[in-house]
This record gives sequence, structure tokens and C-alpha cells, in this order.
Amino acid sequence: MNGEPAWPVDKLNALRLGRRLVTEVPSSRPDRRAFVDVTPGWTGPDADAETQGWVRCDAGRAFRLHHREYDRDRLDGFDHDVGEVLVRSAQAGDEAGLLAVLDAWGIDPGAFVHPWESDDPR
Repeated sequence: MNGEPAWPVDKLNALRLGRRLVTEVPSSRPDRRAFVDVTPGWTGPDADAETQGWVRCDAGRAFRLHHREYDRDRLDGFDHDVGEVLVRSAQAGDEAGLLAVLDAWGIDPGAFVHPWESDDPR
């Protein structure tokens, strides 16, 4: 990706700690909003660490990616039906695979934020 660091260090660390990240992307229509999320895989050692009260860092995690669209008008209210449509999804076996998917989808890794910093309804 143009010789620049692929991920901001804080976001790469979040992924390695098993934290989900999200970014808003262009939607198919003006009355929709679209988001892509990256969810790191969770394994037995992660569950064991959680029961012991800590979070495990893993540079070898796999990832799931989902591109979803929602009805723009329903996101601001308390409607449980936000008109969600899954546009596409993918899996990546490691960080290099994750970058390859994002490159194919035309998404800059630097655009991702923590879910609470976005309007993503998930």
C-alpha cells in the first residue's frame, strides 16, 4: 500500500488483542449507510486468558470481514430492524491475507476506528 505502514500501530495492536474495528464506506444508495468491520478470530487460548482476567495478544490471528448496509433513517432511532443487508463477506487467515482483502475491496486500513467511534449499529 504505497510503502506506508499498512496499519496505524494502535489499530494493529487492537486487532492483535482481538478487538473489532470498523469503517464507513460508500453505500449503494443515498438512503443507505454502509460499514465494513474486521473481527479477529477468537481461540481457546483467548477464552482461557479471559477467564484469568487478561487479554491475549496474537500476531497470528485469522479475521472475518463483513460489508453491511443499513437504512439511513433507522440508524438514528431505537428501531431494532435497521434494514441490514450483508453486501459481502470474506475470511483472512492472517494479517497479510487481511491486507489483501482490504486492497481488493479498495479500503485503506488507516480508515478503521473502534466501533464506539463510529455510527456502526453493531
